[in-house]
Amino acid sequence: MNILWVFAHPEQRSLNGSLMADALGALDGYGHTTRVSDLYAMKWKAVLDADDFGCGTPGSERLFVGAEQERAYEAGELSADIRGEIEKLIWADVVVLHFPLWWFGPPAILKGWFDRVLVQGLGFGVKAPDGHTRRYGDGGLAGKRALVVTSVGARPSGFGPRGIHGQVDEVLFPLLHGTFWYTGMAPLAPFVTYGADRHDAADYARTSAALRERLRTLPDEEPLAYRTEVGGDYDEELVLRPDLAAGGEGLGVHRR
Repeated sequence: MNILWVFAHPEQRSLNGSLMADALGALDGYGHTTRVSDLYAMKWKAVLDADDFGCGTPGSERLFVGAEQERAYEAGELSADIRGEIEKLIWADVVVLHFPLWWFGPPAILKGWFDRVLVQGLGFGVKAPDGHTRRYGDGGLAGKRALVVTSVGARPSGFGPRGIHGQVDEVLFPLLHGTFWYTGMAPLAPFVTYGADRHDAADYARTSAALRERLRTLPDEEPLAYRTEVGGDYDEELVLRPDLAAGGEGLGVHRR
C-alpha cells in the first residue's frame, strides 16, 4: 500500500518523533511504500490566504475561498507547496495523521494543512453526475482510508465512556467524521498513546510494539462504521431517521 504519513510535532526527538521513526521502519519491513509530510520540518505555511491562488493583491476583488480554490486547483495554479501535498494525497491509499492532542484538537499547523490542501473540488464541493454534492462516505477522496495516531497526557480512564475529558472517539469526531468521512476517506479507529508525559523506557517499548502491530494488520482492518449520507439513513433535512438508533441522540447515533 501507499501510505502518506503527515506528522505535526515540532520536535523529532519527542515521543511522537520516535514513534514515527519506528512506524516508518515497520511499514517498510511490511512491504509498504511511505511518503512523509513533516509539517514543522517543512515550515509549512498554516494560514490560508489569497497568496495560495496567486491573487493576493490587497484591495482587489473580494476573495471567495472555495470558488477560488476550485478554480486554481483545476487550472493548476495553486501554490507549489499545496500542489505537492495534493499529489501525495492522491497517491496515497492510506493517510496517517500523527500529532499530539493539544487543547482537544490537532496543532494549528495541521489544521492549516486541512484548510489549504483539502481544496474545493477535491476535499469538498465535489458534485456527482446527478448534481448532488458528494460527502460523508462519498466524497472526492472515497476509496482511501485514514488513521489518527495521537498522544495525550491523560490516563485512559479520563477519555473513557464516562471520563471527564469525553470519550476519545467523540473528542476526535471532528477529524474522524468531519474531515475523513466527509471527504470520503474511511476512518480507522484511532491509535492513542495515553500518559505521554510520563512514559519511561518500558512504557515506550510497549507503545512502540503496539503501534507496529497495529500497522501490521492495517491492510485488513475494518473502518469505523459511520453512516453514509446517500445510504437512506438521513432525511431531506440531513437528520437521522427516527427508526434508526431510536431514542438516541449525540454523536454515537451516526455509527451503525
